[in-house]
Amino acid sequence: MNILKQYFNDPMFQRQIIMEHYKNPKNRGLIEDDSYLKIHMDSDSCIDDIHIQLKLEDNTIKDVRFDGEACTIATSTTSILIGLILNKSREEALKIIDNYLAMVDEKEYDDSLLEEALVYQNIYKQANRIKCATLSWNGIKELLEGDE
Repeated sequence: MNILKQYFNDPMFQRQIIMEHYKNPKNRGLIEDDSYLKIHMDSDSCIDDIHIQLKLEDNTIKDVRFDGEACTIATSTTSILIGLILNKSREEALKIIDNYLAMVDEKEYDDSLLEEALVYQNIYKQANRIKCATLSWNGIKELLEGDE
């Protein structure tokens, strides 16, 4: 097992990362700008209701914004995702997202791409939290694939 993966498997460390991204999420707050791709993601089973904006320039993700009401898991995974994909190409971002979704689905994945997202490597054990942990990832994937 990768040493980084082991480190991110420590429950206290996981809690720290998750709470930091929940309390101080990256790029929270929407802006008025029609050049952004937009999507609304919500859940039938919990409070999660997120609006996401994504700005692509020359196939590079220049900005991602989000806002709404969401649980700790949905908020922190969105913040972590934003940190992972900013200034990446569409293809790089989709590769990161696909590897995260594979991890959550207990499939083979490249842990070297996921950095802090590895704190969710065991989320599959909490089936009722999977939707929370994938909501924004699926939304951004839809935006990136839909704009091709």
